[in-house]
Amino acid sequence: MLLARYTLLCVMFLTGCSSTTPPSSASDSIDPNNDLSYLAKSDIDTVADIHLRQVDQYLKELTYKLYRRNPRHCDGGTAHIEQCVTRLFNPHTNRKLAINKAITNIELSFDNKFTGDRVGNFVLGLRSMIHRAYSDKTEFFFFDELDPQKLYNSARNIEIAIWRLSHYRDDKGELFLLTNGLNTQVINLSFERLFGKLVATQDTIAMIIAESSRRRIKNVIQRLATAVFLPI
Repeated sequence: MLLARYTLLCVMFLTGCSSTTPPSSASDSIDPNNDLSYLAKSDIDTVADIHLRQVDQYLKELTYKLYRRNPRHCDGGTAHIEQCVTRLFNPHTNRKLAINKAITNIELSFDNKFTGDRVGNFVLGLRSMIHRAYSDKTEFFFFDELDPQKLYNSARNIEIAIWRLSHYRDDKGELFLLTNGLNTQVINLSFERLFGKLVATQDTIAMIIAESSRRRIKNVIQRLATAVFLPI
């Protein structure tokens, strides 16, 4: 299998080098719809790509919802939520968040002494933690490997974060961040459904990678009230 992959990559490289005729006009430039990168991907690589894109989509949706429920954490309030979300998902912003501080940023969202953007810290910490489970890659190819245990652990960490959102309170007895609405005439459980999708996505890709690589996942059982974030 490795020999076949190596041969394919060599063929792709030689084919690319043999083409020396430059495009004659802008219309002759490379068409992204004819991108040959798929030739360097296995089915599992494509599945991982899709899962990671879906995770980012869920996280962006979560960010909008958190800012709408907690507008004081967005600089400028409700009218500037779009800008706050865009800034959080800007690659430059993400680079500022040290990878080894992903869990720290989540925990900071529940620190009584913290006075900054709890939504921003929570989401960026959660996103960095999940991306670490994908080896901090944005796309996968033949020689990339994923650890199913890390993917599994990330799903458990999401569950811990969900529990803390619903139970951790400040010195005044108020939740640090509002999510599901249970005390209104209309019960809103949209956060719960969205978090469920995030957990399911991570659990699914963990099982797929474990099956394809013939690796076992060690199940971890913790009481959410006393659970600690698992290493990624």
